[in-house]
Amino acid sequence: MKGKQYAPAENYKSKLEKVMSRLGIEKYNYNWDRFSCCVEFSYKGQLYRFSHSIENAKNHGQSVRYGNDVFAQVVLSLEDLSRMVERGIYDLGTWVAGMKYLPPAAEIPDCFRVLGYERIPGGRDEVTRRYRRLAKSAHPDAGGSKDQFQTLMAAYNEAMEYLEEALEHEVS
Repeated sequence: MKGKQYAPAENYKSKLEKVMSRLGIEKYNYNWDRFSCCVEFSYKGQLYRFSHSIENAKNHGQSVRYGNDVFAQVVLSLEDLSRMVERGIYDLGTWVAGMKYLPPAAEIPDCFRVLGYERIPGGRDEVTRRYRRLAKSAHPDAGGSKDQFQTLMAAYNEAMEYLEEALEHEVS
C-alpha cells in the first residue's frame, strides 16, 4: 500500500488561502480529520461546501489513506476551478449555483428563539430543562427583571403549546 501521496497539510492551507483570495472569497472555513475534510465558503451571500472523504475517494477508484490527502484533493480542485474562472472559462457564480450547501433556514416560532434555540427542539422535556436553567438567572430574585422573567415564562408556555399541538398532529 502506498504512503503519503501529497505534501504536508500546511502547504495546502497556504494554497487554500491563495485560491480563496484569487476567487475573491474573504470568509471561508476548512477542517479535516483522519478520514474526511470540508471547505465552506460564502459567495454572494450564499454558503457553499466542498467535502471529501477517504471512503468517497475509494468509491471513485482512488487509493487515499489520510484525511489530509483528501483535503489536498479538495484544495487542488478549488485551485483548478480558480484557474478556469481566471481564464474566463467559467463564472464562479454559475458553476457553484447547483452546489448550494445549506437549505434556506427554517422559520421557527419566536418562543423558541427566546429560549435560545436556533431550531425546534426535540421535545417537551428538553424545553423544560432549558426553561428551568434560564429561569434561575431571569427571575427578579436572582438578579433578573420582572419583564425578563415574564417574557421567558410566556415563551415557555407558547413553546409547550406548540409542541403539544405538533404531538397531536403526529398521533392523528
